[in-house]
Amino acid sequence: MKRIYSIDFTRGLVMILMVLDHVRDLMHISSITQNPVDLSTTTPALFFTRVITHLCAPIFVFLAGTSAYISFNNRENPAESRKLLLRRGSWLILLEFTLINFGIWFDLGFHTWLFQVIAAIGLGFIILSFMLKLSPTAIGITGLTILFGHNLLSFVPLEGFPVVKAILSPLFATTAFPLTPQTTFIIGYPPIPWLGIMLVGFASGKLFELADDKRKNTFLKIGLGALVLFTILRFINIYGDPSLWSSQKNNLFTFLSFINVTKYPPSLLFSLVTLGIMFIILSLAEQRENRFTNFVSVYGKVPMFFYLIHWYIVHPLLIAIMFLQGFSWTEMDFASGNFGRPKGTESGLELWVIYLIWLGVVLILYYPCRKYSTYKAEHQKWWLKYI
Repeated sequence: MKRIYSIDFTRGLVMILMVLDHVRDLMHISSITQNPVDLSTTTPALFFTRVITHLCAPIFVFLAGTSAYISFNNRENPAESRKLLLRRGSWLILLEFTLINFGIWFDLGFHTWLFQVIAAIGLGFIILSFMLKLSPTAIGITGLTILFGHNLLSFVPLEGFPVVKAILSPLFATTAFPLTPQTTFIIGYPPIPWLGIMLVGFASGKLFELADDKRKNTFLKIGLGALVLFTILRFINIYGDPSLWSSQKNNLFTFLSFINVTKYPPSLLFSLVTLGIMFIILSLAEQRENRFTNFVSVYGKVPMFFYLIHWYIVHPLLIAIMFLQGFSWTEMDFASGNFGRPKGTESGLELWVIYLIWLGVVLILYYPCRKYSTYKAEHQKWWLKYI
């Protein structure tokens, strides 16, 4: 399948930003105790460090849908495409609850099972495989209906219907289930809202069939339109996000409140602003190759390989830092979701150091990603489709 340069660049860009988020999450001095978007405690630098990484998951999920469309269209074999999506979706879920969950927590006891972005994509692929008989337009309308409508559930009183609430909550909202006294299953990425983003991404695959100039202009118009709609709905402050904005202690923090939209689950406004920016990036990346875009695209060509190995670089670095800060192995807490950071004591690094480590990790990943990308291009082994 011929690669699409703008997709590789955009996906590579958000993968790089993703590393920043994970380095901050594991290593920042206040990441265990402080919400970086809590306006009562955060700083502008910490807030923007977190918010810029909001781009990662929705763009990753959207482009997974787009790539599924391109693969489906090139194969012209619905049955084979359905089987491939089923296998790939099942494989992603398996990876999520083995190598990825361990990479996140480094907990041999697997006390926390986290359903997050990779499992959401995997489940989305499985559901999409059963929808391939529908037209891309019908799939896109379904996705848009979910994207624009799922926030309506917050207006539906479910307190008197515990069974209905128990069924819907894991599908639409972040939910935690105690499996045993020591084990918890957390749905961090509720599948239905993320499925909506994937389905819209699948239908948008048709846009890549447009002529180059028209595609570039179409992406720009869609991106700007989404941002304008975001601004209007956010200003009205009634629908589209459960967290309303409000006046703060100064104009800067009022602006932070305005752009502080909900990721868990992804609200309509969250989707509009992140995907709007994505379309603008796609437009800018069309027909534009240079040293920077080529560098970034290396990561976008091997997203699953990148995603897997970055955990096994970032997390050992955290453990090394804990040792350098004077903690012993017995003090490190892996079972309660602290990533190994000791309970009840201050640990971690200042934000400026987080940025240095982030850049270092990105550079470390470049050569392995480039080599693996070349290997994939030169070999047709079946397992290369899954990593």
